[in-house]
Amino acid sequence: MREDSMLPSGVTLKNGAVGARLAATSRTTDLYSSKRDALPGASGADGSSSKRERLAAPKRPSQALATVSGSPNAFPVRRAQVQVNGEPFHVIEQGQGPAVLFCHGFPDTAETWRSQMRAVAEAGYRAVALDMRGYGASYAPADVSLYTSLHIVGDLVGVLDALEIQSAVLVGHDWGADYAQRAMVMRPDRFRALVSLSIPYAPRGEISLWEELRRRGLGERYYAANMIKPEAEARYAPAAKTIPSILYWLSASPPPDARWDPLDPARGMLRPSPMAVPSWADPDYVQHTIRSFEKTGFQGGLNYYRVLQITFDLTAAFKNAVIHQPSLYLYGAADGLCQFFHPTPPTPADLRQAQPGLVDVIRLEHAGHWPQHEEASRVNAELIKFLGTIGAPQ
Repeated sequence: MREDSMLPSGVTLKNGAVGARLAATSRTTDLYSSKRDALPGASGADGSSSKRERLAAPKRPSQALATVSGSPNAFPVRRAQVQVNGEPFHVIEQGQGPAVLFCHGFPDTAETWRSQMRAVAEAGYRAVALDMRGYGASYAPADVSLYTSLHIVGDLVGVLDALEIQSAVLVGHDWGADYAQRAMVMRPDRFRALVSLSIPYAPRGEISLWEELRRRGLGERYYAANMIKPEAEARYAPAAKTIPSILYWLSASPPPDARWDPLDPARGMLRPSPMAVPSWADPDYVQHTIRSFEKTGFQGGLNYYRVLQITFDLTAAFKNAVIHQPSLYLYGAADGLCQFFHPTPPTPADLRQAQPGLVDVIRLEHAGHWPQHEEASRVNAELIKFLGTIGAPQ
């Protein structure tokens, strides 16, 4: 969960990214017949790669591709491994029309967006989601310095290039929202509008987040301080236990006085969950996420936290940069991270100081940190409404 965002008491924050574009060198489409969709880059039980049909990805899926999907569904899911600067990234697509690119956060994969992708496809848009760098079946370098905003936003541009998409609306949750926001600032020619879930935008400030936290005496209390330690991977490694814990404690499901608090270690995210699957979560999605992290580990996701200072040091050119494109912010009223970022519910006027094009702020009363799942129908409706408001690309 991103932490270099809008903090209480006028905290200025870091991040931002320079306009580094990674060229897409080639692309292929991987099609899966399973309606529920196998694990990205799935392997058989023996660890061998599953059989795939590799085709040159067309701009519009042919009738043959729809047939291969094995479903009468009018909006079949299409899967691909695309090459971005010579490295593989896993993407899923659904629908046709103006592009909407979805970016997930920690600890997650592209599968988190399946409800929103279906809604967007049915509304006449081309929904695209990727396993972000370090996750799922996408490129996952061990080097922390390869996770800066420069690299991640370059990945987003490269995915558009690989799929021959000129411009897209970005929808991001958690860390995905953070990098979607940076993409708005550095590549307005490719990203025409923004929907942020759970993370408000804050421009890069004068000092880094870590320096601000130290000045306020919160450096060791803030949850991310433990996530950057070398032993963090081992604490998160038993995914069958940690994924249900993170989903449950960060949601609106626990009693208010027991929910995750980013400043209280006693209310941490890795406490044992009282249930395997929260009532609002699709069991197949939870199992997919567990299997994904059992395969990859958590190093890639944790590197997003470890690279914060490096990103801050590289992005002075974007200090105080605002987002001019149309934007929408949605957050859960029970999200402990949002309560830390803005203890008082923000108004559109508050956020328009950094986002002049902000259309609205939506507070979701029955959601915590996972609004795309906890209040999927409401999120879908607000997303479609926003897309209708901004219209098609010119």
